[in-house]
Amino acid sequence: MIKNSISRQAKAKINLDLLLCGRRRDGYHLLDSLVVFADFGDRISVRPDDDLILGISGPFANGLAGEKDNIILKAARLLRDRFDIGCGAKISLVKQLPVSSGIGGGSADAAATLQALGELWKLRNKSTEISALARSLGADLPVCLISTTMQMRGIGEILRPVTLDFSLHLLMVNPAVSVATKDIFAARTRRGAAFSPPRDLPDIITTLNQLTTILAASGNDLHHDACEAVPEIKTVLDSIALTDQCVFSAMSGSGATCFGLFPTKSAASAACEAARNISRDFPHWWVQSARVPRVRSY
Repeated sequence: MIKNSISRQAKAKINLDLLLCGRRRDGYHLLDSLVVFADFGDRISVRPDDDLILGISGPFANGLAGEKDNIILKAARLLRDRFDIGCGAKISLVKQLPVSSGIGGGSADAAATLQALGELWKLRNKSTEISALARSLGADLPVCLISTTMQMRGIGEILRPVTLDFSLHLLMVNPAVSVATKDIFAARTRRGAAFSPPRDLPDIITTLNQLTTILAASGNDLHHDACEAVPEIKTVLDSIALTDQCVFSAMSGSGATCFGLFPTKSAASAACEAARNISRDFPHWWVQSARVPRVRSY
């Protein structure tokens, strides 16, 4: 690591389910989603510099090459201006998550940038102000700033910790197709789909069976419209469901990344083998096994 460099992992955010419970007058949808964070993602590093500069590398760097601006730089400028910082930073992003893939890549990157720059610029005891800045950047920023299992409500600002009392093993698959979230929401609005009622989740989910029962009952309200827009999503879900030991599969967020859940102990090896099989059959797909560590919130 470069001297004086500070790094943070921008973990993949997986919406295990997603309910749309209403819509505000300003057009924002009210959500109810159980969100987890995998031990795989992008990496943000920052070090002192006179200006704010962003360098991007990694397997999905080309997906951001044409952007004139970036949510990472927006977050950095916002933080610098809010606290009147008189210097800049060289920000490096190793982009390992697909772009516009429904697993919070951009939001997680911006959240990790706020955290890393907060340390670099010695903004100790400023967590409340930084959280407020995060909310202004996007609905997923507050939960990505925390990066632990949460029930996310409202437009993303209402967060309640939920404990998964076991390690969760999963496989993430993306068919190399980007999805614009606003287009999926718009399609659902045009067809006049009904809203779902909010639900109560337990504070502690003790077993994988209990979790899959919850997810099967809730589902993803954007699934139909995402599959209409990107038919490959159904192919992905079918492929995951056929993998050995997969107990549940679904789409994350608005897609197109999908995931499969595997039981504990032998699950990690099963997920890795599933990833290798899918890679052979569909060489352009992105496949990645990961784990959500057991973290108690009580």
